[in-house]
Amino acid sequence: MSQELKEVEINCINNGPLRITGQMVIKDGAGNAYGLGGRSTISLCRCGASANKPFCDGAHARAGFESVVEARDLPPPAPKK
Repeated sequence: MSQELKEVEINCINNGPLRITGQMVIKDGAGNAYGLGGRSTISLCRCGASANKPFCDGAHARAGFESVVEARDLPPPAPKK
């Protein structure tokens, strides 16, 4: 059974988290899915200070996290050997 790919939007919030909107599945390192409680928008920690990793809990503001990003084009991927 194939799954239809749906667009998911990821916004890099300046000085904050990655905000993901859309239909998503987030898994831990062992491949177990997190229960998202029906959410279609979540924020993932970028600063490393969250007590609720991988999710953002607002700790970036208390930690003084700063990271301003601007969209750019990535180079083509290297050929696979």
